[in-house]
Amino acid sequence: MQKSTIYILLLSIVFPFLSIAQNTAKIAPKREFRGVWVASVTNIDWPSKPGLTADQQKQELIGILEQHKKTGLNAVMLQIRPTADALYSKSRELWSHWLTGKQGLAPAPGYDPLEFAIKEAHFRGMELHAWFNPYRATMTAAQLVSPDHMVKKSPELFYTYGGQKLFDPGIPEVREYITQIILDVVKGYDIDGVHFDDYFYPYQIAGQRISDASTFSKYPNGFTKINDWRRNNVDLLIKMVNDSVHHYKKYIKFGVSPFGIWRNYREDTLGSKTNGLSNYEELYADSRKWVKEGWVDYINPQIYFTASRSAAPFGVLLDWWGNNTFGRHLYIGQAAYLVNTITKVDPTWRRLNEMPNQIRAMRQNNRVQGSVFFSSKSLSTNAKSLTDSLRNDFYKYPALPPQMPWLDDVMPNQPQALTADALPDGVNLKWTKPVPAKDGETASGYVIYRFAEGEKINVLDPKNILQISFQDFTFYLDNSVEKGKRYNYLVTALDRLKNESEPSGPVGVQAK
Repeated sequence: MQKSTIYILLLSIVFPFLSIAQNTAKIAPKREFRGVWVASVTNIDWPSKPGLTADQQKQELIGILEQHKKTGLNAVMLQIRPTADALYSKSRELWSHWLTGKQGLAPAPGYDPLEFAIKEAHFRGMELHAWFNPYRATMTAAQLVSPDHMVKKSPELFYTYGGQKLFDPGIPEVREYITQIILDVVKGYDIDGVHFDDYFYPYQIAGQRISDASTFSKYPNGFTKINDWRRNNVDLLIKMVNDSVHHYKKYIKFGVSPFGIWRNYREDTLGSKTNGLSNYEELYADSRKWVKEGWVDYINPQIYFTASRSAAPFGVLLDWWGNNTFGRHLYIGQAAYLVNTITKVDPTWRRLNEMPNQIRAMRQNNRVQGSVFFSSKSLSTNAKSLTDSLRNDFYKYPALPPQMPWLDDVMPNQPQALTADALPDGVNLKWTKPVPAKDGETASGYVIYRFAEGEKINVLDPKNILQISFQDFTFYLDNSVEKGKRYNYLVTALDRLKNESEPSGPVGVQAK
């Protein structure tokens, strides 16, 4: 039994109105990863167009975060390096033209988009995962690049495929360079995670060949088959990034969002009963290996298929990934951009219950810890019906991100000296930071619970959560109380990996 559960049982003896829910299976999970991709490349989500002023960009981003907080999301995958460029100041690469309109042109002095995004996300109880595209350097052959861009300064590190310039993963210098780019962010910013999407070696184009034979000849690493060598090149980067990130900050999560199919059963009996493009065969990404070896903290496969898709049914892939988590977290990538759209391949997306049914299926699988939606804009346009379902049903109550005990299983100590004062504008809560836990952490955030007088106190039920913040403020004004009504409050502390302390309180007060 967990210490927090024992604590609540003891409280119930002292305070007769305390109890634990007899069955928490019927309520929404208190811990669930609820993410959204916010893409900057081609200005898909943010900024809406290049060259906006700093104030305009800030207003747009606050609007996006507010929208997602209201929807119940608790994590943002923000694309900060779309084409070997940067949406942040502490970078050895150039400012992105998706941000300022011209590659290398800095935004307003003192404005760091990533720093601003982290602060605003944490204030709203949302994690910020820095999303990097590791290999892509240009989007098109016609894209204008600065003379100071890497494709101009070190052209020997790239090959061209489908009109794009891509880093050659077989060159050791490339892997080291990309790792250092990521470490600049890890060391310089208060991010919660490092995130890769599905772009490793390029998706195949008819008539195109990857021109890396000379690299294979120069750096064979003991391989005789180029396909095995390519997979190993990606493996080397994944392991290097994982080791490096956790060396500097153990609490930063590292996750990858690969294409939804690892291998088909006809290719490998360990694969899924599907018939589609294969991560392993066609993209040279051995995503199952990364999970098995513990090189990622979470895997986020893009299962952009409906339950009716004969070649790759959603349920088949959901079960397959659930059976191949090896103790790591599994978040499902969900195609919000396809909701309510007409496609010749799969008209099922027109059915508005398709995505809700996917969420129900995920919650029935205890090896799935949540999902991530692509992308931000879709949740307010074509997928607005999905957003309504999330707000009114699935994500009606807040949730904390799931715990990662392999990174940190030490609970913080409880907040101290909780007080509640009734003021004309609400109930003012104050407390002091907890004393350091045995790992030295105090608190990086707090959860505030509120209960009406006589209501059973149960911190396992998320409907009682009033506020989640990933900042270390030690005060909160509850301005949503009813005058004359009595309430009881509890506050718990969160550490960087969202381990939760025992509660401080309860403290009762009558609202004025």
